[in-house]
Formats: sequence, structure tokens, C-alpha cells
Amino acid sequence: MESGVATRPIADFAAYREKLTTFVYHSGLLMKPIFAGAKKDPKRIVYAEGEEERVLRAIQVVVDEGLARPILVGRPAVLAKRVERFGLRMVPGKDFEIINPEYDERYRDYWQEYYRLTERKGVSQAYARIEMRRRHTLIGAMMLHQGDADGMLCGTFGTHELHRQYIDQVIGMRKGVRVYAAMNALMMTERTIFIADTYVNPDPTAEQLAEITMLAAEEIRRFGIEPKVAFLSHSSFGSSSHPQAKKMQAAMGLVRLMDPDLECEGEMHGDAALNEAVRMAAFPNSRLKGEANLLIMPTTDAANIAFNLLKVTAGSGVTLGPMLLGVAKPVHILTPSATVRRIVNMTALTVVDCTTQRQPALL
Repeated sequence: MESGVATRPIADFAAYREKLTTFVYHSGLLMKPIFAGAKKDPKRIVYAEGEEERVLRAIQVVVDEGLARPILVGRPAVLAKRVERFGLRMVPGKDFEIINPEYDERYRDYWQEYYRLTERKGVSQAYARIEMRRRHTLIGAMMLHQGDADGMLCGTFGTHELHRQYIDQVIGMRKGVRVYAAMNALMMTERTIFIADTYVNPDPTAEQLAEITMLAAEEIRRFGIEPKVAFLSHSSFGSSSHPQAKKMQAAMGLVRLMDPDLECEGEMHGDAALNEAVRMAAFPNSRLKGEANLLIMPTTDAANIAFNLLKVTAGSGVTLGPMLLGVAKPVHILTPSATVRRIVNMTALTVVDCTTQRQPALL
């Protein structure tokens, strides 16, 4: 401030410190082991929407913090111009690699391999050539498939389903997994909660919910957190015989068979999941103690609505995800509302995913 370098001088240092403390409390504590793991062993992460402003600003943080070795899908001239326009310090070709969708020496290998993977799924050679030029998520997926990148982030525009289509065609599911799912985290003042499935399965079966729960619990453990699962419903411990309530009961039963040590309970109301007193009043013999931190919803409608309501009313907009569960390699599909902070956080998570051996699912 005294030298004139600071363009936005701080008038109230007490308020500034409080703001920083709030940020650390919201996201720093949850992300601390993830950032530490990423910095320890940075990986090659490809960003499908490399020309997007939020992505570029996030990449500057990634480069400064040494979280990853970024690869941007984008036109070199456009990237150079935007880096300069946004006042960023990173240097194309030095601080990040570029894969040019208009020309790359790997293009022929990529489209031919894509055709080989999809020729029995209605994809012609001509279509494979065209898709490999215009679908940046497909380019990123092929980089992972061919070993030219370790992980990928995409989804800052377009639908989750559109991006997932190319990921499924090229990368596919983990061995032993039969379902994809998406999980989001909300970092609130008093708690952090994870919600699934927020984007993929409109009305999952009990078997799918059980598998989603196992995958979500595995992901939560990456944060050094022991999952505590609540299966949510309009029903409370058998108070309704509706098929959706029965489905949640069945899902919980399957999870207990898959992992008897996983702390879980349900079906129950949302307040019972987060308030032990409410839960014990309704069901004193509950095997879930304390607050749940993983909320399994009966439908995508319920999960997505709950997540977005809480994001605005209780989470101060501090979120993580969506985390794509069940995929064979480290890939996560963001949303058009993703902030720079979320892209940075998801970069670190993707790097850590790269360092974790993806064993066959224990389902």
C-alpha cells in the first residue's frame, strides 16, 4: 500500500482478517490435505475449456501454488491474447502446455483411436474426424486414454450429460462399477456435508443408491473424513409405505451388507440427519451417532434442489464439485456456475485422484 503497488488498499484490517479467517474456515480446513497431496506430486491436468476466463484465472493460481502441470485445450493465439488481457503473469508454453484443436500432430492418432472405440456405436470415420476437432471434452478424454495427461476438468459450459457422453465413450467406468454418479460438498459455518446424486441418475434403484453410497464414502475418505451416511426421505423410519421410502430402506440394507462398518442409518427426514436429538426422539436405537455428513437422496431432483438451496441460504456459495464417481480415470465435470475458487479446489482434488490407485469397486 505504501509503495503504491496495491491497487485496492485495505481500509479496515480487522474486517480483512475476519474475511480471510472465514475463507480458511470454509474451504481451507477441508481442502488442506488435498492441497498438500497435490503439491507433493503435481500431475498433468487437462482443462477442456482452456480459453474460458475463469479457467485461465484459476490456472494462474494453480501455477503459483504448484498444484498441477496444466494442459489447456485452446487456440494458441486466443490463449496468448486473453492471458495478456486479463493481466495474468503465466507464460503459454512455459507455465502450461497447449493442445490446439485446429492443429495437433496427435490428431490422426486420436480420431482413429476414437473411431476404433466407437465404430460399433454408430460413429463413422467422417464423424470421428469432425468430433475430434470440435469437442474439447473428447480431446481431453483422448489425452487421458492415450497417456498424454493424468486427469481432466471440463464442464464450465454445456450440460453434465453432454460431457459425460464423451467420457463414457472413451474412458468408461471403473472395473466392477455399474453406475456413474455426482457428489457435491457444501462448506458451511458449522459443518461440511456431501450430497449425492446431484446430476446423473434421475430415479436410482436401491441397488444403484447402495453403489453410489459406497463410491461417495470412498471419495469422502480422501479428505481425511470418516463418512456418516443418512438415507433421506419424506418417511421417517418406516412411517410411510411409499415405494420411494421402501427404496431408501432397501438401499440402507444393501450398504450394511456391503460394508458393515460404515456408519449409516435411514430412511429419515433431513432434520433428523443433521440433528441427533431429533433423530433419537424419532428412533432411539439409531446406529448413526452425531451428525450425518453424507446425505443420500432418493432422486436427482431432491439432491440437486437441496444442494442449490443450501448453497445460497447456508453455504455462502462455498462448494466443491460435482465430483464424478465411478469413472475409470480422474475426471470431474464442473458446472457453468463454477467459480475460480472451485476450479482451483477441483484441480487439487483431481491431482490427488491421480495419485490414488483405482482398485476394482468392492460392491
